[in-house]
Amino acid sequence: MELGFVGAGRMGRPMVRRLVEAGHRVRVYARDAEARTSLARDGAEPVTSLTAAARGADAVLLCVLTDAQVREVCLDGALVPALPDGSVLAVHTTGDPRTVRALAARGADVVDVPVSGGPHDVEAGRLTVFAGGEEQAVTRVRPALSAYADPVLHVGALGAGQSVKLVNNTLLAAQLGLLAQAVRLGRGLGVEESVLLAALTQGSAAGNASAASAARGGVAALVAGAGPFLRKDLAVAADLTGALGLSLGPLEPAVRSLRELLPEGD
Repeated sequence: MELGFVGAGRMGRPMVRRLVEAGHRVRVYARDAEARTSLARDGAEPVTSLTAAARGADAVLLCVLTDAQVREVCLDGALVPALPDGSVLAVHTTGDPRTVRALAARGADVVDVPVSGGPHDVEAGRLTVFAGGEEQAVTRVRPALSAYADPVLHVGALGAGQSVKLVNNTLLAAQLGLLAQAVRLGRGLGVEESVLLAALTQGSAAGNASAASAARGGVAALVAGAGPFLRKDLAVAADLTGALGLSLGPLEPAVRSLRELLPEGD
């Protein structure tokens, strides 16, 4: 496929490498000269404008950090007007489902494809993608996504991918909040955190939150690393649920426990 790519950072850079290795031609928007040199070394074609990244592309993949950056690049910037007829815009950024619908209202053929996993999962080709959008649009972009993601789950109409990811991260935050309380209880009973977490990964309470916390050396260490992303996504979820008149229900106290662990300023 002929692909454009915007946002070759922590997650995007290994995506670009996997796309090139899979035989796709990838033009990557990069403003920094050093980044352009590095991307060219990976086999991609670095370009200096959004228009150039989109030119002739079957699909353009967007992997910036925040929902505001998606709006800046796509709605305020030149990306959506530069999309060729028949091209698909695939938005990896986790954000508000109303944003991708706004992109579609501008005439873009959009799929929202937020991910679960990290750069190591990209490198291994086992990233999880929650895809929202028309079946034909998801099908057209699937060969690109499959270069670094397995599974690629089509979860519904446009915006459904973002909704699933926000629920996923809200539940993760609640699990980490509960785990922090469990660690506090364990300390009160005389059990060290490292011992408790190692034991929990082998018991009926095992889950990704406990396994990841054990691997990172504790709940606080995991939260410190994931804090910027969790804080961002929880803010989006709070804004969205508030606008829709929804409640987190019993999840709220556990999420609140997690927020107490998040460093200020993330």
